[in-house]
Amino acid sequence: MATNFVDYVKIMVRSGRGGAGSAHLLRVKYNAKAGPDGGDGGRGGHVILQGSSQRWTLLHLKYTKHVFAENGQNGGENLCHGRNGRDEVLQVPLGCVCRDAETGEVIGEVTKEGEQLIVAQGGRGGLGNDHFKSATNQTPRYAQPGEDAVERWVVIELKVLADVGLVGFPNAGKSTLLSAVSAARPEIADYPFTTLVPNLGMVKYRDDQSFCMADIPGIIEGASEGKGLGLRFLRHIERNAVLLFMVSCEKLDVAKEYDVLLEELRRYNPDLLDKERILAVTKCDMLDDTMTEQLRQHLPLGVESVFISAVSGQGIQQLKDLIFRKINVSTETNG
Repeated sequence: MATNFVDYVKIMVRSGRGGAGSAHLLRVKYNAKAGPDGGDGGRGGHVILQGSSQRWTLLHLKYTKHVFAENGQNGGENLCHGRNGRDEVLQVPLGCVCRDAETGEVIGEVTKEGEQLIVAQGGRGGLGNDHFKSATNQTPRYAQPGEDAVERWVVIELKVLADVGLVGFPNAGKSTLLSAVSAARPEIADYPFTTLVPNLGMVKYRDDQSFCMADIPGIIEGASEGKGLGLRFLRHIERNAVLLFMVSCEKLDVAKEYDVLLEELRRYNPDLLDKERILAVTKCDMLDDTMTEQLRQHLPLGVESVFISAVSGQGIQQLKDLIFRKINVSTETNG
């Protein structure tokens, strides 16, 4: 599965050129100067991204380096308009951002099923000479050429859409939690960077409600500077409503670990600090009540905390309640 997850592609796209208008002059048996009857040229085809909930990766575009839309047809006699060029529609997962590869400018985003984004607009067809006739110029012998095609390199990035994103160091128990509360089955092992790609899981809640949880590869100190795997996948938590920070109770200073994670997010994108946050202290089945109380006294301020164990189920329902409440707070704030 790891090799099948592609969240970044670079493609050269070219729209279709607009068809030229016709400069035809009508000739009939009884009227050799019947006037202009040139039709308009057809529009060139667009290159379009279209959102599809059936896609979850950009793998199908990985080896697509060039996408060319069809040119519009030229106009003809008898006011016949040229046919529009066929659009090239690329299906992409929901949550994709398209940028100009040279300038970095954001062309647009696709976040809804069926939503379309034109990344290369087809050239307009030229007007035929029929448009240029007048009382003083009854036989115009000219028509407009079609507009040129648009050619550019674009970058398509996938930012996973999820309600809550799991943020933590490698081996913090993120994948274990996701597998415990959802049907997702990420790879779990006792070594760093077991998770190499984001994993999504739907978490069932009370009264047949649910929310989506995303597990991204672990962050290490310096991830915002390109260390480890964190930087590449940090963009996947930009769309999450709630960030769930996970720190193992095995760590000597939970507050310090939390601050390091927070600082990496701040360096990557300061806007991430505006999101709702929760701190989950994991693997707490190893603690007794006395140790739990001692640890509670040294937790960071300004963030709600919960002690959990994905193995024993300790605190899981409390965590779900807290997440669901935070998601609704975030929805009301942004809504």
